[in-house]
Amino acid sequence: MSSHSRSRRLFAVASAVAVATLLFTGCAGEPSPVMRAIAKAVPVAQPKSTTVSGIQPAVGSLSGGTATITGTNLDKVASVRIGGQPAPVTQPGSDKIVVTVPQAANWAAGAVPIVVTAAGGAVVPTAGKTYTYQAQTPVDQQLAYALAHWSNYNTAQYGDLNPVGGDCANFVSQTLIARGWQMNSDWYNHDAASDWSPAWGYVPAMDDYFRQNAAQLGLTEYSLDQRDKIKVGDIVMFDWNKNDSLDHVQIVSAVRNVNGKITIEMAGHNTDTDYRDLDHTITVDHPGATGHFWSLSN
Repeated sequence: MSSHSRSRRLFAVASAVAVATLLFTGCAGEPSPVMRAIAKAVPVAQPKSTTVSGIQPAVGSLSGGTATITGTNLDKVASVRIGGQPAPVTQPGSDKIVVTVPQAANWAAGAVPIVVTAAGGAVVPTAGKTYTYQAQTPVDQQLAYALAHWSNYNTAQYGDLNPVGGDCANFVSQTLIARGWQMNSDWYNHDAASDWSPAWGYVPAMDDYFRQNAAQLGLTEYSLDQRDKIKVGDIVMFDWNKNDSLDHVQIVSAVRNVNGKITIEMAGHNTDTDYRDLDHTITVDHPGATGHFWSLSN
C-alpha cells in the first residue's frame, strides 16, 4: 500500500471516530467541544434597523397639522424635523408614529425635507421623502400674503398711502382681502389707491367700521392683556399717546407660549416688519401705548 493510500485510510478512520464520538457525547448530555463549536456558529439575530417608508398626508396647510410616518423600528426614533423645524412625536409606535407638523417657516409654500434621527444620533434614511406646504386655509392665504409683502409693497394693485399719512391700514386691508374678505361700498381701494375709503386706509375709521360691523365680519374685541384669546391673523390696534385716537394697526404673525408666557409678534407697514414684538412696541418704541385686538372668526 502506498503512503498516500495509507494516509487517506487513516484520515477516514479518524473522521468516523470523530462522528461516533460526536453522536455519543450528544446523547450523553454534556456537549462536546465539536458541538459547542457548532452552536457558536449559529447566526445570532441582528436588531432590526430603523427605516422610514412613508408619510401621510404628505401635503398640508401652512399653519401646520399632524402627519403619520410609517416604517420599521420607529420606537427607536429620537427626533423628527420637517423643513428644519422640530416635529414632536405625539403618538409613538414601532411601525408608525404620529408627529405634529410645524407651521411653515415664514408661511412659505413648497416642499421641505423630512429628517428623522434615531437614538444615538444616526440619521434614518427617508429615500428623499418631503412634506409639501400649501396655502389651504383663509389664514394661510392671509399670512402668506403678509409675509410676501410686508417689505415688498404691492403698489401695482393697492398703491402706497405713506405719502398721505401711513400705509399700515392699507396693508392690513390687503391681508384681509387675501384672507377672503370682499370689498364693499364702505371698505374699498380702487385703481391702486386712486380711490379708497377711510375704512380701508385710515386707522380710526377702520376701527369704527370693525365695531359697527363686528357680528357680520366675525370680529371680537379683546384688550391687550387677553392674549390667550389671540391667534395668528388677528388685528392689533394702537393708540400711541393715549389720546383716544388710534394711530397704528398691524396683524398678528406669531403667537408664542414659552413657559406660560404668551408673546405676540406682528407684521405691518410704516415701520415695515414681519415679526415685531408687541411688548417691545408698547414699552420701548412707544412707552405707555394702549390698544386692543380684533380677533377674527371669518
